[in-house]
Amino acid sequence: MEDTYPSDLRYTESDEWVRQEGDELVSGISAFAAEQLGDVVYVQLPDVGAHYEKGAAFGEIESVKAVSDLNMPLAGEVVQVNEELDQNPGLINEDPYGRGWIVRFTPEAPAQYESLLDAQAYERSTTERH
Repeated sequence: MEDTYPSDLRYTESDEWVRQEGDELVSGISAFAAEQLGDVVYVQLPDVGAHYEKGAAFGEIESVKAVSDLNMPLAGEVVQVNEELDQNPGLINEDPYGRGWIVRFTPEAPAQYESLLDAQAYERSTTERH
């Protein structure tokens, strides 16, 4: 279970994970979401410097099954995107919490990180959706 829902991360109801790294947050989609999507074939990344509100779509992820929005877990400004995904979007399936990260951003209100779901709450939310 630890690999599916790492306990050092926070999660959103829309299946994004978030890791705090200093003043910045790194985000991607959860292993659960990657499994639901199937093989990821394309990721539309946001522009560095763009600002998004919490829950706003900042890009899209396309798999062999569907196209889904990527949502901002907290309001903030994009400071880096994972350009490796342009050439290898499958990293999201292979290593969703590592090399498959999608966006790094500076949160508008860093304390809101604590309001995101912990691993147990997120696991319960995925179980309820099955």
